[in-house]
Amino acid sequence: MARKVGRRGGNIVTIHDVARHVGVSPMTVSRVINGEKNVREETRAKVMASVEALNYSPNLAARSLATQDSARIGLLYSNPSVAFLSEFLLGILSESSQSGAQLLIESCEGPEGATTALEKMKSAGCDGVILSPPLSDSTRVAKILQDMKMPFVGVAMARPDPNVSCVTIDDFKAAAAMTRRLIELGHRDIGFIKGQPNAYASQIRYDGFAAAMEKAGLTIDPGHVAQGYFTYRSGFDAAERMLSQKVRPTAIFASNDDMAAGAVASAHRLGLEVPEKLTVVGFDDTAMASSVWPELTTVRQPISDMAGLSVRLLLDQIKGYRAGRPFEAVREVRDFSLIERQSSAVLDAAGKPNA
Repeated sequence: MARKVGRRGGNIVTIHDVARHVGVSPMTVSRVINGEKNVREETRAKVMASVEALNYSPNLAARSLATQDSARIGLLYSNPSVAFLSEFLLGILSESSQSGAQLLIESCEGPEGATTALEKMKSAGCDGVILSPPLSDSTRVAKILQDMKMPFVGVAMARPDPNVSCVTIDDFKAAAAMTRRLIELGHRDIGFIKGQPNAYASQIRYDGFAAAMEKAGLTIDPGHVAQGYFTYRSGFDAAERMLSQKVRPTAIFASNDDMAAGAVASAHRLGLEVPEKLTVVGFDDTAMASSVWPELTTVRQPISDMAGLSVRLLLDQIKGYRAGRPFEAVREVRDFSLIERQSSAVLDAAGKPNA
């Protein structure tokens, strides 16, 4: 007769209680709870019945330890956009919590500061690292991690390396699609604000913009291309330089939402209403896009989902490393979409905004 187990005297039912109740090992119970397939259906049914009967609540950290799959993962970032990092962290924290993984977070001042941060992570027992942009595109950082024999996954890599696992979108196609949309709205003189010079995504997005303009037979005014740094202030300053010229663009495409928000503020400062006198669009669809007025038309990059997927890819890579399996890089390309809000408008036949 099976021993009756319950919450007596405030005791919490454990995985060992469930195992004894069913007559199997704690490892088997853990496999069932984690949804692994190498368990007989009859055993799976008994375990789940016991879980319900005992009112057992699996502890995520304990589940990881029971299967010897516990992992300490690190997030290394060097991104000036608070809005991007907020979305990114949301995905990382949610997925690491569900998986029972411990999370370490370190920042560094670009690739040159990565060595110290990564050595600190390794000494803290980190099993693998997730890289956010622009570090994810750094061959220097990748080489450091490879020399450390540390599993890692890059997120939002503009130029994916075939030897590196990554989660990304097609920045070129996304920027080209947004540019085509502006052209469909009647815009011909479109300004562009570039992002951080050391970020591949900045150049790739500009290349997509330029390719779409060229295909439409449109000329890019060099005075309507400005350097930004993925920050709100840099977008404000870049737009002010463009809009202070005698001939102004009718639309500005900023290569992230922070800079687009800065461009909107700059237009307002100069007395130009958006979108009545100027269309402004961004990239990423972070919380910033819907926090300003008018809300931004932008390219949606599913940052939080991409970050969450990177955790799953990294944990799989860590398991493979521990099992001695040969490493095979995985590239996951997610879909982007154009989100149209109030910051964009159609031009009339005379080339004037028609909001």
